[in-house]
Amino acid sequence: MNTKTMEGLVGARTNMNLSNTPMRVFKEARRRGDTATMERALGYVGEFSDKAEGYKVEADKGMAEDAKEAREKAKLQREEAIQKRREEREKLEKKIEENRNADTSMDTKETESCLLEISEEGKVLLKDNAGLDSTDSDATNTDSVKESVTYKKTGETVSGEQGSSISVSV
Repeated sequence: MNTKTMEGLVGARTNMNLSNTPMRVFKEARRRGDTATMERALGYVGEFSDKAEGYKVEADKGMAEDAKEAREKAKLQREEAIQKRREEREKLEKKIEENRNADTSMDTKETESCLLEISEEGKVLLKDNAGLDSTDSDATNTDSVKESVTYKKTGETVSGEQGSSISVSV
């Protein structure tokens, strides 16, 4: 709280309290009919009221300055918060970019590490089995279609007659 505000509020309150005493004197003098005492008491009340009004003006100025300072402080806080968010966003974007770069470099490393070399013995075995697979594969395919097994949800097998069969011709 601003010094002007505190001084203004305290001064105004004090002068209003001080004006209570001359007001009591004024009321007592009016009841008795003493006009001279009434005029003197009203003079004191006027002085205290004028002083209270002056302190009120000072308090208003102080409160205006307090409000201005509060607005400036709030503005600075908002700017700091915006700057902080920008920095966090930039850090996040950098991190995302680093992750993207790391992912692409990992992909190339993984594909490079997945390359296989087939030895000469393996190539010979592949040639030998390639001829056998072409003749046996037709027989195996027809056997597997005839002996298809279907399972229930409980895990029990259902015979081929109960289950539906699907045939595909090529």
